[in-house]
Parts: sequence; structure tokens; C-alpha cells
Amino acid sequence: MSEAWNPEAPGVLRLPSGRLVRGRGLGYPLPQGPTPGFGVYLLEHEPPAFRWPGRWVRWPDFGLPADDADALAGFREALERADGERVELACLGGRGRTGTALSCLAVLDGVPAEEAVAHVREHYSSHAVETPEQEAYVRAFGDARD
Repeated sequence: MSEAWNPEAPGVLRLPSGRLVRGRGLGYPLPQGPTPGFGVYLLEHEPPAFRWPGRWVRWPDFGLPADDADALAGFREALERADGERVELACLGGRGRTGTALSCLAVLDGVPAEEAVAHVREHYSSHAVETPEQEAYVRAFGDARD
């Protein structure tokens, strides 16, 4: 079990269960402080190698996951690991794909699907989830996650 994220650090989202996850943009420098114990990387192309383990979810910019089952498995793994590890979710800019994934994580953790985007915008970034299709994905995720 590793030290948790600082809940006041930029990009850190507290889920209803109390788990902390960090969202970030890979196009920006790695934030100061502890490194992740695990990452889920939401990119069209395979991510670079990191010093910590991670999972790649193929996801085009401004789009939706290429494989819903793979995305769900990645979200579930992130949520499970966040119970005892520092977990981050990241795309290039840290807004659209990352915000959508954090919203789906919030749904898995108990936030109603119709409230998840607003929850993430309030507690992570007001710019999270960039397209109407991404918002619809989160709303539909509540039904599809089982």
C-alpha cells in the first residue's frame, strides 16, 4: 500500500468512497510530488513507457473508447487499485478523455450517471468532458457497466 495522493493537489479527485484518483494531461510536465503506482492512459496511440505500471485504453482525441469492454475493464482496475495505490488517468490534454473516464469511474463508485459529468466538472475541472458524445457516453455508461 502506498501513500495516498494529496487531496488538495491539482487534478486529484475524491470519489464518493473516499478513494483518490488523479487526472492529468500527458502534454504537460509531470506534476511535482509522488509518482503514480498505476496509470490508465487514454490515447489513440500506445503511450510512452513510464516508471510505473499502466494500462492503455485506445481512445481517439475528442472521441470515445475504441473498445467499450476494454475501457470498462480499465476503469474497474483503476477503481480497485485506487483503494490502496496512487492511480492516475490521463490523456494528452487531461480534459475530454480524462474527464469522461473520471466520470465513468465516479459512476462505478456510486455517483448517478446523469450527475457524474457535473460531479467531475465541479471537483476536477470545469472543462472536463468536451463533446456531447462524451457526455452521452457517461449517461449510457450507467446502464452498460453491469
